[in-house]
Amino acid sequence: MATVIEVDWFNTYLLKKQVDDSLSSDLELPISIPDSTNVPGGLLTPPNGYPLSPGVAYPGNLSDSDFQWYVEESRIRGGYNNLATDKGVKAYVNEPEPQQQYRFNSLIYSGVYNSRTGVNDTNVFSVAEDLVRSADPQNGSIQKTYAEDTNLIVFQEDKVSRALIDKDTIYTTEGGTQTQAGQKVLGQIVPYKGEYGISTNPESFTVYGYRKYFADRDRNAVIRLSNDGLTEISSYGMQDYFRDELALMTTTNQNYIVNASLSDATVAANCKIQLTTSSIIADGFEISNITPGMICSYCADTSVSSPVFVNLGGYITQIDKTSVSGKTIVYMSANIGVAQSTGDDVKFRFSYPYTTKVIGGWDIHNKNYIISLQKTPTQVDQYDTSTYSTISFDESINGWVSFATYKPTLMNSLKNNFYSFTNSDLYEHYDETTENNRGFYYGIYEPSNVTFVFNQAPSLVKVFKTAEYEGSNGWEITSFVSSFTEPNLNISNNSYSNDQDTTAFIKSYDEGLYTDSVTGQPQRAGFNRKENKYMASLVSNTPVQPGEIRFGSDVTGIKGYFATVTIETDDTTQRGGVKELWASSTEYIKSY
Repeated sequence: MATVIEVDWFNTYLLKKQVDDSLSSDLELPISIPDSTNVPGGLLTPPNGYPLSPGVAYPGNLSDSDFQWYVEESRIRGGYNNLATDKGVKAYVNEPEPQQQYRFNSLIYSGVYNSRTGVNDTNVFSVAEDLVRSADPQNGSIQKTYAEDTNLIVFQEDKVSRALIDKDTIYTTEGGTQTQAGQKVLGQIVPYKGEYGISTNPESFTVYGYRKYFADRDRNAVIRLSNDGLTEISSYGMQDYFRDELALMTTTNQNYIVNASLSDATVAANCKIQLTTSSIIADGFEISNITPGMICSYCADTSVSSPVFVNLGGYITQIDKTSVSGKTIVYMSANIGVAQSTGDDVKFRFSYPYTTKVIGGWDIHNKNYIISLQKTPTQVDQYDTSTYSTISFDESINGWVSFATYKPTLMNSLKNNFYSFTNSDLYEHYDETTENNRGFYYGIYEPSNVTFVFNQAPSLVKVFKTAEYEGSNGWEITSFVSSFTEPNLNISNNSYSNDQDTTAFIKSYDEGLYTDSVTGQPQRAGFNRKENKYMASLVSNTPVQPGEIRFGSDVTGIKGYFATVTIETDDTTQRGGVKELWASSTEYIKSY
């Protein structure tokens, strides 16, 4: 009697084999029925590459290649006519000849992101939509963008523009403009008036309120962008300075190189190099810093006429100078790859590629724009003052007010505090919690100084007799010089020179204290204090000029149309404490 048996599951199987490249030779063998050979469990050994019989435990004498067959179920729960799975759509377009394009003057935007609804299309760049906005390529590459309200400010090398966000501009028949809402994320790009750009120094950009600041190295200018457009703030009393200094900021790639000798043999399968600390010498620099991020190369024999250094690959991740006395241990990001024994001719070379930097930041404490012009970055040289200058611009007076002695890697303000980085260290400025902390930058003390000019009656030739100031104790005059004379011919070497009068060093009130050897009373060799005002007589220190009868310390004061004075904090009077300077003056008489 016939009967109907219901089938609970209707399965669709896909039989697949995972092929390893190392086993590709197995696929070339002809398939044949193997001999009947017993295996654990009493079952026959299947042909090489076929699935094992059901129920066979993993036998230790079979290779892994016999277990590379997999069975996949294509339908949900294996049900009859249930939904079958597939690979789905591909998230890319297969181009037969894909070519990379460098669109240096273009902007592109993705799909929307909405955290409330769970929509995340930030990785969607549909080729069917117009997603690209391009600026004028003649103005160079786009170096930086900054979103503000409903505008996107675009900084190119030679131009600054703004792109409308979520709206567009239409032109009326009368020649005017009006904005309209649109579906485009980025509207048309409208340039600001003025031929200024950010060159290739986007690191100079900073913003406070509605004002944006940046440097245009190619035009020797520092620029402010605000409601009144682009303004060249470098022309406020510092045009010549920035013309000369920004001209030294180049885009040429340079290399900072440090050479060192091995202290212990290296192992190829190790990422550690042990160097003799005393052998670490910089090539062409006064310092010899090895810092994380440097790349490494070696030469097995530097005694030859043209030694060749081979790049080891990888970069420095960590440096240990304290674990072993006299040794510096350098850890690389990858194995060294070559074994080396110690010897005087075996050298390791660590290099760091760099270009000049123009670092910008906003000092929220003093409301100043700070710009640091660096011929070498902080990773190469941190303390050599000849390699950088850090200057501050004050909006309240529209002028440049101060030079600073610190060299930052980055700097900016956050929540009423001004911070700066030097390499990987973070510092907070204007720290009031530490006593006598003024003048210390990155742990190093630098005295503060002020340079000014005495120029009363500018057309009168004067003899400056004294120097006076009102303020705190602890100031000393390091330089007091007159105006230059006209060039004089030196007969001995037939050359011209400009001469000027100078005074002797004027010590501060405390440092100038000494005891008179005759009277035994305390005396002051520099500034003396009377009625809380500090004053000192000027003693000439000018070299002897031809025809002079009395000169040097026998002469009081110096002569000239004007005098340039530098007054500086000393190193002993409450070092790091508060030093104030309210006023300065001089006594002079007419020269006959």
